[in-house]
Amino acid sequence: MDIHALMASRHSVRQYLDKPIPMEIREQLDDFVISLNKESGLNIQVIYDEPKCFSSRMARYGKFEGCSNYIALIGKKSKDLDERVGYYGQRLVLKAQELGLNTCWVALTHGKSQAIINKGETEAILIALGYGKTQGNPRRSKKAEEVSNIKDDSPEWFKKGVEAALLAPTAINQQKFYIELDGNKVKIKKGLVGPELNVDLGIIKCHFELGAGKENFEWAE
Repeated sequence: MDIHALMASRHSVRQYLDKPIPMEIREQLDDFVISLNKESGLNIQVIYDEPKCFSSRMARYGKFEGCSNYIALIGKKSKDLDERVGYYGQRLVLKAQELGLNTCWVALTHGKSQAIINKGETEAILIALGYGKTQGNPRRSKKAEEVSNIKDDSPEWFKKGVEAALLAPTAINQQKFYIELDGNKVKIKKGLVGPELNVDLGIIKCHFELGAGKENFEWAE
């Protein structure tokens, strides 16, 4: 499956089957986490067979059912932690989708995770993981012209990048971002008000980069 089709097929899922993740899938996920942690400096952990975190009152409020696996996004406290968590967490979400698993980003509607948090670190956000009862539903989306300075004669890579960014999950589906192209430099402006805007920014950057191709542009400061 190409990357665009993978992004388009992935939707948030909150209800999961009582079906364990096979060892060979766990090994592939865990190997990918090791490589992401090495690249990012984060301490991402996948927690398997642990239903307590998503059996709390908050999880029920968030309409979660049957979730006993999750990804904990952890790192040393820093200004860019949330953005890095979004970027690398979404890469892991897409890997999980490729392996036939379903996911959902979860900010507040969960209980205490069983991840190991070292001194100076913080748990930024969780991702629910497992085999969904359904594959989820597509979200309503804004148009490319609403979230970017795209034009008819924009480069094809930019159009693909914006298209990929529109497939990115954002908190409460707010899509509060704007992508600007200037020469071969790209800048993404995040919204001013809303939940998890920096995590969203990292997720959007991940999708744009994968859609556009890193070799075609530079991120503007």
